[in-house]
Amino acid sequence: MRTLPLLVALSLLGACTTHVLIPAEERTRLERDLTGKDRDRFLRLSCYVTPFFGDSTKRLLTSVMPDEVRLLEQPSGESINPGPIEKLIPAGTRARIVSVEFPTSFAMAERVLFTPRTQPWVTVEVESQPAKPPLVLVLRPMLKTADEAVAEIERTLTRDDPAPTLGGFTEAVREAVRTKGAVVEMPAAALEMAWGYPERKQISFDGSVRMEEWTWPGGRRAATLADGRVLKLVGAGKNVTVQQ
Repeated sequence: MRTLPLLVALSLLGACTTHVLIPAEERTRLERDLTGKDRDRFLRLSCYVTPFFGDSTKRLLTSVMPDEVRLLEQPSGESINPGPIEKLIPAGTRARIVSVEFPTSFAMAERVLFTPRTQPWVTVEVESQPAKPPLVLVLRPMLKTADEAVAEIERTLTRDDPAPTLGGFTEAVREAVRTKGAVVEMPAAALEMAWGYPERKQISFDGSVRMEEWTWPGGRRAATLADGRVLKLVGAGKNVTVQQ
């Protein structure tokens, strides 16, 4: 039976391939800063907690639904679903960066095979959530500088408390953000906090009105915005409500 030797060979091959472009000294400084003076954060987006693919000792922290996660693929190119939603943590929740791990050869050799092994991992503790199993935020691959890494982390874990922004929304919008729902007329910033960042934005103008078409991974969710407010929602099922 050749399956096991093949998997071992693939694992060893991956462990010998570097996926880290940030120089070692920058990584050391970045890891020290992010787990020291800069560790306290807030969730910028409402996030789901799901299984971490093939590693039962960890959980994935993601702003999109499991069937929209684009971190691992089948040989056919089809994205692998990490597993069902276990929890929902709303935007504005306090969080803390515990560790930052880049996919060095050593780190990849220690990681479970069927996980996003070739991407940076940020281990996060979230207020009112158990420390174990640890929550992992997976960053995009091939980050080139420490500044790029910080900007990528900031997309989900912000230094600034979102409470003032949330306080400026209506109660219906705040509830939508808290539950990862959506309401017509909600501001663009609130929609991002609730649904996560869209995969694609198309911008056009209808006279003086700025029109935007947002589409999330897989194309099953979409939103039309006019001058920064939601005009139409598609594919959100029971989460879509109309603000009165």
